[in-house]
Amino acid sequence: MTEEQQSTLAEQCVAKGMRMTEQRRVIASVIEDASNEHPDVEELYRRAVAIDSRISISTVYRTVKLFEDAGMIERHDFRDGRSRYETVPDEHHDHLIDLRSGQVIEFRNEDIEALQEFIAQKLGYKLVDHRLELYGVPLKSEGPDKGDGSD
Repeated sequence: MTEEQQSTLAEQCVAKGMRMTEQRRVIASVIEDASNEHPDVEELYRRAVAIDSRISISTVYRTVKLFEDAGMIERHDFRDGRSRYETVPDEHHDHLIDLRSGQVIEFRNEDIEALQEFIAQKLGYKLVDHRLELYGVPLKSEGPDKGDGSD
């Protein structure tokens, strides 16, 4: 883990020479606190305005874009029509998205990582990055018409 990854978003901003307003500090804190939840901008706004009522939705959008462009947060588009965010992880992980609840489950699997490397090499490439998103529904049924999706 690099020193930059260990620091908070606010500390990363200062290190990159960005002006850190109180509103940006609040938004950075909200993003860090909710990173495992992968919130969208509207959810970040709801949480930020609960801390500081002067924060506008446009301020959240601009701050998220600033942090994303600086490489401090990552945007994910999990097929639900909303861009969702997390801080740049300390180590690579993939995502499983529950299509019923919208829950995002982070995981890492060495067999999948090795297979991706193997495929890239087999096709004549050095793998430099990848993103794996799995979409599913729970195996356990929650009542009639729910379960494995084989209606």
